[in-house]
Amino acid sequence: MRIVVALGGNALLHRGERPDADVQQANIERVATAIAALAHEHEVVVTHGNGPQIGLLAMESAADPALSAPYPLDLLGAQTEGMIGSLLVRTLHNALPGRRVAALVTHTVVRPDDPAFGRPTKFVGQVHSREAARSLARRRGWHIARDTTGWRRVVPSPAPERIVETDTVHDLLETGTLVICAGGGGVPVTADRDSGALTGVEAVVDKDLTAALLAEDLKADFLLILTDVPCVYSGYGTPDQRPVVDATPEDLRRSGYAAGSMGPKAEACARFVERTGGLAAIGALDAAYEIVHGRAGTLIRPDLTVG
Repeated sequence: MRIVVALGGNALLHRGERPDADVQQANIERVATAIAALAHEHEVVVTHGNGPQIGLLAMESAADPALSAPYPLDLLGAQTEGMIGSLLVRTLHNALPGRRVAALVTHTVVRPDDPAFGRPTKFVGQVHSREAARSLARRRGWHIARDTTGWRRVVPSPAPERIVETDTVHDLLETGTLVICAGGGGVPVTADRDSGALTGVEAVVDKDLTAALLAEDLKADFLLILTDVPCVYSGYGTPDQRPVVDATPEDLRRSGYAAGSMGPKAEACARFVERTGGLAAIGALDAAYEIVHGRAGTLIRPDLTVG
């Protein structure tokens, strides 16, 4: 099968961990083990989140006295694609001797009038206390919102319309290359209506929705979203919490998962399955192989009763 794997940012840097390079390197080893098991049998494209990493770079950029203004989010996103891509290439190169592995800095076209620009919802960076977050918001002009364990910065997250380098990714796959791309949802850009010229924008595209679009464009058979929970839960965090083992797109949408956590993952899987008739799944990183083979996670399948 051709599988697009979307890694959550927290798979690379867990909540509460220090954002040190050696910490992320250790976490990448787990990622490589999970992906290598799939890559032995399937054609694999890897995408990844960048929420913790881009938040760290934004904080450093905003505090750097050598800069007259902080670096914009599109350039910081490109930095995270290069950094995380390099870590993944090196580790997968070691885990898959003889296999071609390449990381590609990828750009994602968004609409300049997307309503998300006026409604920031994408969490980036570390968790702060309410007081610290309010102080950062005042000093930096940032928007903040409550996450599950504290307060974090939120930025616009426009919907992906087109991935600029899709044809390049396809060509690499045809040579047997394991491709890492669309990190952090891709570098967000707008395209001029007449000339097609690309311009970076201040945003972070949702990586799961980008992964779904990429999987559709590449005619993938399977979209696999790996996160820090073993499956989707109904009533998550309540006494009525129950695992969801099998679902259709309509089931996911009817459940109304939170926009800041499981919601985009559920919507990404729903879109891919509806548009392609393929399969999607959500589950834990360490169970990637078992998820693809139907032994773990939440499987999202077409609703065979429709039509």
